[in-house]
Amino acid sequence: MLAAAREFLGDRLSTNASIREQHARGEDANPPVLPDAVAFVESTEEVSRLLALCNAHGVAVTPFGAGTSLEGHVVPVRRGISLDLSRMNAVLEVNAEDMDCLVEPGVTRHQLNDHLRDQGLFFPVDPGSHCTLGGMVATRASGTNAVRYGTMREAVLGLEVVLADGRVITTGGRTRKAANGYDLTRLIVGSEGTLGVVTRIRLRLHGIPEATTAAVCQFDSLQAAVETVIMTMQAGIPVARIELADADQMRASIAYSGLPYAALPTLFLEFHGSPAGVREQAEAVEALAAEMGGRGFAWAEDAETRGRLWKARHDAWWAANALYPGCRGITTDVCVPISRLAEAITGAKALAEAAGQNTCIVGHVGDGNYHVVILFPADDPEGLEKAWALDRQIVAQGLSLGGTCSGEHGIGLGKREFLEQEHGAEVLAVMRGLKNTLDPKGILNPGKLFRN
Repeated sequence: MLAAAREFLGDRLSTNASIREQHARGEDANPPVLPDAVAFVESTEEVSRLLALCNAHGVAVTPFGAGTSLEGHVVPVRRGISLDLSRMNAVLEVNAEDMDCLVEPGVTRHQLNDHLRDQGLFFPVDPGSHCTLGGMVATRASGTNAVRYGTMREAVLGLEVVLADGRVITTGGRTRKAANGYDLTRLIVGSEGTLGVVTRIRLRLHGIPEATTAAVCQFDSLQAAVETVIMTMQAGIPVARIELADADQMRASIAYSGLPYAALPTLFLEFHGSPAGVREQAEAVEALAAEMGGRGFAWAEDAETRGRLWKARHDAWWAANALYPGCRGITTDVCVPISRLAEAITGAKALAEAAGQNTCIVGHVGDGNYHVVILFPADDPEGLEKAWALDRQIVAQGLSLGGTCSGEHGIGLGKREFLEQEHGAEVLAVMRGLKNTLDPKGILNPGKLFRN
C-alpha cells in the first residue's frame, strides 16, 4: 500500500520516526500511538486516491489538522496512515456581498480572519487554540463567541467530503436555508473523521461590529458569578462573550498571563453592536452583577487591552497546566441547561474538593458549557486514574441535570463511555449503522466515538 501511495505522493508520504511521533497524539492524556506513515496531502484528488487505496487494503486512516484536540481524536489507535491536511490551506473564495467563503480544511481560523479583515468581515467561531477549520468541523467546535454567533453547526453551509472508498460528494450550498433531503452537512459536522474526510468547507461570515466593548467583573463567590450569568441570559441581553474563571483559574492566569486582577471568581464579557448599543448592554449587565455583589466592573474598549484580556482567557489551559510544576491536566466539557448552571459548577467544585484534587474551572457559561481542568502529577499513573475518576463523577452529575458529556470537544477516545451513558444502546446502534453504511471496512478514524 505504501509503495502504491508513493507513486503519487512521493516524499510527502513519510515513515520518518520524528514525524510519526508528532502525529501520535494531540493535547490529551491518552497514550500516544505511532502511525505507520504520515501522508501530507495537497488536494482532494490525492485524498480520494489515498482513501480508495487504504480502503482496498483495509488500512486505517486518521485525519490530522493542527493536533490541538483534547479527546484523543488524532491518536491513530490502529496505526496505519495519519492523514495530515495542514498543507491544504488555501482560502479559495470570499463572497463579501453574500457573506460566505470557501476554504480548504488546513486553513486556521486566525488565517481566515487575517484574510477577511480588509473586507469588513470576520469568522466568529473561536475555540481559542490555533486549530484548523477542518478540525473544527470534525469536532463541531464552538468557543467564546458561541453564545451570540453559534457553533460550527450554524457556521457551516456546505462541505466537500471524501468517503471511505474514495468517492467525493458535495453537501449543502450557498443558501442560508434549504429543505431538500437529508442534511448530510450536519451529519458530517461533528462526526470526528469517522464518516469521511472534509476537503472543502463553505462557511457563513459576519460583518465586523461597528463597536466592541469588553468588561471584567469579579465576585466573592462562584455562586454569585454564575447566578449573574443566568440572569443575564434570561434577561435576553445579547452578549457576544460571557466567560467564567473560578478563583483557582484566576490564580493560574495571574501567574501565567500577568492579569491585573485578584484571584476571585471572575466574568469576562464582550459586547458587539453600535456604540450606543454596546454601552446599553454593558450597563445592563453591570446592574445585574451589582445585585449579586459584583465589583470592579472594569471596561476595556481599546483593541490592545481587549486583545490582552482574551489572549489570557485563551491561554487558560496552559496557565492551569503551569500552576503546579510537574503536573498536567485533563479537562471535562460538560454543558447543562442554563437554569442548572450554578448547581452544576458549584457541584463540580465540591466534588473536586471532596476528592482532594486540584482543579481550575473555566467556561463559555453563556451557553451552559464549562470545563473543569483536573490536575495530576504527570509521572503518576495512579494520579491519572484518580483524575479520570473525578471526571466521571463530574460528567455523571452534569447528565443528571439534563446536560451532555461534551459541549464542544467531541467524544474521541476520552468520552466514549459517557456517550453510551447519555444516549443508550438504541441510539448508539443507529449511529453505528450510519458508520457501517459509509465506512463498512471501518478504516476512518477507528476507535473513536465507539468503544468496540
